[in-house]
Amino acid sequence: MPDAVAPSQLTKVLVCTDESPDSQGAVNAGLVLARLSGCRIVLLQVLQYLQDYEFQQREGLLLPPQVTFDLAAAREEAVRARLEDLQTTAAKEGLEMEIRVHSSAAISTGILEELEEIRPQLLITGRHGRTGLERLMVGSVAARVIGQSPVPVLVVPREAALSFKRLLVAMDGSPYSQAAWEQALLIAKDQGSALIAASVSQSDRELKTAEEIVEKLEPLAARESVSLEPMVLQGRPFEAIVRLARQKQVDLLIMGSHGRTGLMRLLMGSVAERVIGQAPCAVLVVRGS
Repeated sequence: MPDAVAPSQLTKVLVCTDESPDSQGAVNAGLVLARLSGCRIVLLQVLQYLQDYEFQQREGLLLPPQVTFDLAAAREEAVRARLEDLQTTAAKEGLEMEIRVHSSAAISTGILEELEEIRPQLLITGRHGRTGLERLMVGSVAARVIGQSPVPVLVVPREAALSFKRLLVAMDGSPYSQAAWEQALLIAKDQGSALIAASVSQSDRELKTAEEIVEKLEPLAARESVSLEPMVLQGRPFEAIVRLARQKQVDLLIMGSHGRTGLMRLLMGSVAERVIGQAPCAVLVVRGS
């Protein structure tokens, strides 16, 4: 995985947006990080041109090529105007924002192509919106991007305000949750956060293992002078994690991108899918090795 980066050390962040109000949480989170670190925000909107073509074919319409081109150009112009308004607002605060509009046959492909070109340290996206993030169904843009992103992905609900006062890291003993732990510990040290580390036991047989997972973290946190609250939860992992995030009023939840619970491609029903879809706060998905 890329080396973990503290919020105050970020230099370049890619923020994905669309026309929906639900992407505003991602934009706001990008601005929070820019104020904190002085990082450059790259604000991206991907336009899916194949969708319009499929609509024409399905409805029996046949638009002349020039009309199709003009419609696409008008749409891009409108998108650029909206992004430029956001750029102007950021500039008034002295924040550096670059805007990019990318046309692609698939939104996820466009985002991944921009990731390869821009090489940010972090990707920020909304949770819902036109791209189908509400439940992270198989085939959704978020599922594909999170599964393939070479950098951590921060998924932000529309109304969530990004903060680092109280963090929750979900641990399952896998190398992927270890990557999440390293990132969580770094953020907590950088921001003076209170850190909760939770492992979930689904049965009595797993209870001892879950206890051992979080107990091993206490001396590591103490070494970095980080306040750690280890917790062992019982029940279905996604329900237990989301419930704890609500009870503790967590500002940021950190998880590995894969793990024992089957997150290689964010399959339907996986813990990460459900946590991302239901968490009351932003979720940082960290890629493991």
